[in-house]
Amino acid sequence: MDQPIQTSNAGRPILHTRWVRISHWLITLGFLTLAYTGVMILMVHPRLYWGEVGNDLTKPIVELPISRNYQHNGWQSKGVVFLDNAGLISSNRTYDIFNQNGWGRSLHFLAGWVLVTTGLPYLLFGIISGHFRRNLLPSRAQISQSSIRLEIQNHLRFRIPRANGGPAYGFLQKSTYVGVIFIGLPMMFITGIAMAPAVTAAFPFLLDVFGGYQSARTIHFLSFIVLVVFLIMHIVMIIASGFRAQMRGMTLGVKHEE
Repeated sequence: MDQPIQTSNAGRPILHTRWVRISHWLITLGFLTLAYTGVMILMVHPRLYWGEVGNDLTKPIVELPISRNYQHNGWQSKGVVFLDNAGLISSNRTYDIFNQNGWGRSLHFLAGWVLVTTGLPYLLFGIISGHFRRNLLPSRAQISQSSIRLEIQNHLRFRIPRANGGPAYGFLQKSTYVGVIFIGLPMMFITGIAMAPAVTAAFPFLLDVFGGYQSARTIHFLSFIVLVVFLIMHIVMIIASGFRAQMRGMTLGVKHEE
């Protein structure tokens, strides 16, 4: 996550530190890898269920049109499932559910731990140093009804203040970062490990918390969608507030006058 420019007693901006810049790009790389491999995994079986069980014979709560396995009539051929009941599901799928995404699952798991091992120190540092309290906790003036209404109007009209490497956070930005850091990313992690058989064998209560394996998978996907929307908004805000200045601040850690 970005950090806003802070001002020292001498009035000079304190820009992004080297550690923050490195962690920012490692988290970005980890998330993009998770996004890519997650979509590859989902394309094999683009259906979401609720509860413990979900398979070709179970009615999904939603079918995602992201692969040629979407909908039963889109499969290549019919096959026998039980001796007394033929033609229920495909025996020759376009994407094989068992053998075509092993690399994606392995890379997905690895990228997840890259994200965790980078994000956890950042989270601990933010709490211990008081960064979250100082920079992400809205001030009393920011939570007034008039201030929130004005900020929403400015964003809807795309009136974004220019930046010199990281603009001061407003109420909407603070609220979004808090939601991502303390709700979105932790939910992605917890639901992710809840789908790992080795983890749930040791901690079976994880599946009970989410109501089953398939429920955890669905929540995992919804959390992913929320974080992708955040990423898109984040990029739009970077461009609107001064792409060159923001990128220099998050890569070189220097101020750029425009």
